Amino acid sequence: MAASSPAAAVGSELPPEPGGSGGPGEGADEERELLLARLVPASRLKEAVGASLASLCLGPLGGAQRLGTLVDCLVLNYRLRQGPCRGRERGAEGPLRCCGCRRFLGEPVTVPCGHTYCRRCLRRELRARCRRCRDWLLPAGGTSTAAAPLRTSVVLNRLAEKWFPGECERARAGTRLEELLAQGRFREALGAANHALRADSSDLMLRIYRAESYVGLQEYKTAIEDLNFVISKMPNWPEVYFQKGKVLQDSGFVADALQLFLQCLALDEDFLPAKLEVEKILCDVLSPEKLGESLKESTWNSPHVRNKPFILGSEVTASYCNLQLCPPQSLGGSDVLEPVSGGLNRAQSAHALNSTKDLAKEDGLKRVSSEPLLSGQGKGALLKRKLSFSEQDTVVCEDGRNKHKKQGESTKRDITLAFGAIPGDLIDVSDFECSLCMRLFFEPVTTPCGHTFCKGCLERCLDHAPQCPLCKESLKEYLASRKYSITELLEELIMKYLSDELFERKRIHAEETAEHSNLTKNVPMFVCTMAYPTVPCPLHVFEPRYRLMIRRSMETGTKQFGMCISDSQNGFADYGCMLQIRNVHFLPDGRSVVDTIGGKRFRVLRRGMKDGYCTADIEYLEDVKVADEELKKLRELHNFVYNQACSWFQNLRNKFRTQILQHFGPMPDREENIQAMPNGPAWCWWLLAVLPVDPRYQLSVLSMMSLKDRLIKIQHILTYFSRDQSK
Repeated sequence: MAASSPAAAVGSELPPEPGGSGGPGEGADEERELLLARLVPASRLKEAVGASLASLCLGPLGGAQRLGTLVDCLVLNYRLRQGPCRGRERGAEGPLRCCGCRRFLGEPVTVPCGHTYCRRCLRRELRARCRRCRDWLLPAGGTSTAAAPLRTSVVLNRLAEKWFPGECERARAGTRLEELLAQGRFREALGAANHALRADSSDLMLRIYRAESYVGLQEYKTAIEDLNFVISKMPNWPEVYFQKGKVLQDSGFVADALQLFLQCLALDEDFLPAKLEVEKILCDVLSPEKLGESLKESTWNSPHVRNKPFILGSEVTASYCNLQLCPPQSLGGSDVLEPVSGGLNRAQSAHALNSTKDLAKEDGLKRVSSEPLLSGQGKGALLKRKLSFSEQDTVVCEDGRNKHKKQGESTKRDITLAFGAIPGDLIDVSDFECSLCMRLFFEPVTTPCGHTFCKGCLERCLDHAPQCPLCKESLKEYLASRKYSITELLEELIMKYLSDELFERKRIHAEETAEHSNLTKNVPMFVCTMAYPTVPCPLHVFEPRYRLMIRRSMETGTKQFGMCISDSQNGFADYGCMLQIRNVHFLPDGRSVVDTIGGKRFRVLRRGMKDGYCTADIEYLEDVKVADEELKKLRELHNFVYNQACSWFQNLRNKFRTQILQHFGPMPDREENIQAMPNGPAWCWWLLAVLPVDPRYQLSVLSMMSLKDRLIKIQHILTYFSRDQSK
């Protein structure tokens, strides 16, 4: 493969199309997927491009989503060319920080994986996966948020309002600006943003909103100035590169927009809108129609499509408008992937903007790439100019516009949001108490409705009803998923500010767990049916008290509980059998099917009650061993009764025998050492379980500590049923 070009090598492996026609074959989509899937190592950029071109032989691409592998290759190649100089954006410093934009956690929303984002990041669908754990942010692998409304986390929002009221007010102001932008009221949004910036010129988020307002008014040049200022202050913020790329794309500079989209993805590979835009651009570039046109004339000679206002978030669902592409030579080689410092500018950007000052004076850059500027000698010159101001900073004037900041001049305050340490008098343990147990949160989980509880407390409530204990909203889907992820931010706050209280809370929890782990004192009792050593005992658990009991048995690690039959006087019988949990299958409504197998026998010493289910202090039973002559006689009796049991089972009707085999499995083989196990031979218990005998009679056999007495009892039962078979 190294001896030939990658494109030719990949293309040579493709099977010929059926019939030799130009249209795609029946398996073209699958072949294309396999072709691009071979290029999982994203560093193989040339091979990825070659494979994408070779896949055109299979027919039209059929959608931008088929270029995901190529986009990944471009992003990784771009990141490698940048080198290690750029890292994750630092964002806001403080206890409440969004996992997405790394800024203040305004209107916090906890997603199913347990991480918390500001409402703005989720509402705008900036990413499909969680930035920290790579889990899907939206249900069903990224479906629309309309199916899962965003609910503010009540506890975290209350803390934010108490600790940082000023930042919360800014977040609300941003929400109002977003509403104006979504309604297309760009002039009102611009006025509101300018008014807010006069009060606080260092708020970078306001500049983002103002830039969007300018874009809506088609004043692209002024929008670029705002975005360049944000880039100069936050050079590792992915969203601002995407915003700037959209402005350039709407202005006709698709090549520059592509670079900015790649820069955005280099900083955050899960930034969904940027990935979609790159896929669309590449889909347009690689389409057979565009490739055919590029051989005749440059795509720059075709008329531009009328630009339309852009609001972040709309591109996820809106249809993609046809965009004009830069010359093919500018998209090839290292030009596309060359990392550019600051705002990704090449040459003197200020000169490029000044040359269009008169043209853009009234309406920004409505027509920066207009026909007069792209004709003749000026065409080649303009293609080298870039809309970037990374070498210059701007500050806000009284009228809300930007002006260039001289070197060495400082702004009013630092770029980070002014929130950090929390005054000690604002730390109150009552703000971190579960509303169910009235104790400090332990393993806090946040429901889709925004309320937070201890994990154990919530599970106990869901045992009774699939709804929120506070607002009564249905949690059926939440219960069915059984994904009770810990709210990490809340747990981090407790560890940081309430470490002593958390230590005491963990100590109490450890004591409770140790109490539940004891297999002789306060052992949980399932009062239901007879159970026997070594015999499977499947259970359908639906009562809330037993849901709790099974869950505790699993959480403590013992995976054991006692099984007894009921007793009218004492509640449950004096003898029983321990059950070992082998598997638990949870049903969507909270019920479960528990696969257990019998273990040790026990005798009840003392009865009790714990959270609705019965408990008991117990002692375990073992058979008394015999030796010499008694052992010889015992072995003879054992062999006789075993043969009698086999004869009885073989003489059963096929229907009954099949049912027994399906439920209990085959009869255990005869054991050589009949006293090896503390409960005696396993076949005795299997036979006792399948014989249609009154439970009280079975209980008397279970309580026996003499194998000889047990064999005699079984012999009497078999003799009785064998007589019935002969009749």
